[in-house]
Amino acid sequence: MHLLNNTFVKRLEAVDSSSITSTYRGLSAMSRNLLDAADKPRHVGSGMSCQHVLQNKFIVCLILLITALHTLTAFAHGEKIEISDKPRGPVYLTKAQEKIIDLKLAKVSERPLAQLLTLNGEIQLLPNEQADVTVRISGNVSALYANLGDQVKKGQPLVKIQSRLIGDPPPSIIINSPMTGVIDARNISLGQAVEPNTTLFHISNRNRVIALAQVYEEDLEKVVVGQTAYVHVLSYPKKTFPGKVILIEPNLNSVTRTVNVQIILDNQGNLLKPGMFARAQIVLQESKNALTVPNAGILEGNDEKFVFRSQGNKFERIVVKTGMSDEFYTEILTGLAVGDEIVIQGNRQLYTLWLTGSSSPAKEDHH
Repeated sequence: MHLLNNTFVKRLEAVDSSSITSTYRGLSAMSRNLLDAADKPRHVGSGMSCQHVLQNKFIVCLILLITALHTLTAFAHGEKIEISDKPRGPVYLTKAQEKIIDLKLAKVSERPLAQLLTLNGEIQLLPNEQADVTVRISGNVSALYANLGDQVKKGQPLVKIQSRLIGDPPPSIIINSPMTGVIDARNISLGQAVEPNTTLFHISNRNRVIALAQVYEEDLEKVVVGQTAYVHVLSYPKKTFPGKVILIEPNLNSVTRTVNVQIILDNQGNLLKPGMFARAQIVLQESKNALTVPNAGILEGNDEKFVFRSQGNKFERIVVKTGMSDEFYTEILTGLAVGDEIVIQGNRQLYTLWLTGSSSPAKEDHH
């Protein structure tokens, strides 16, 4: 849609009339006829005011705009443009024409590049790194040695339970921590009565956690155990937590059509908390020296991907074969070399000229 602005109209006016297709000539003739009709209103009452005439012209222009939009829909970002098989040469632009379309170039260069699969999920504890602390007898809590949030070691005393059995003094037991970790739940208070199998504490080791992410079934074949992943959480937007895929769960959720994937993460400083929203990026492919161009430089038409390579005032359409891509860059497998310059802004306008067969050098204006 952004092609239909003042610069695009001016560019069309600057192009030699021999390069304008019959579509644009038809629109021009239609505009003259319709505007003439708008200037000759039917006589109703005392006649039509100047304001009404202007309104008629506005409606005519709007119709023309909609028609032009329909004609140029194929140039919208991400859509394929159907072209004929007729051979066409390069496009030539004057400096004035380059300025009108705000032409911008970028060099083909080598850079690290990775093909990523982005998944959503949440942080969870490792199942084997957490434990409930329970009691086997009936009694009362007579002493507490640990509180919520305490770091405890395996074998460290946590609580003393006085039995209800008769004795002088009544028998009591001390319950120790079954593992090293942090107390993340305490369910008792001093003097509280407890029964067998009552859960007194929950302890977890948070040195490592997992990101439990959901992968859609159509992407499942791309994910394998051992792949590198990078996880981000909202609480630390500038920090990246590296990890690896350790498990692809066997069951598919029939409602969401996803499969859970477990990514193990080191959790230095215990920054990652269970329940945090996580965004995981699984590395599908990567290269340290991929030949790349900005994504904006690549167009698509007739089942081909292509760019416009710049050589002075000459712009040549080059078919390319692409590889992996990320948010900003795409790998070029064939068609370009390091140092080539391609058009990354104004390339759709160039394609318009290429379609119309503009193949002779443009002459500079000397006004």
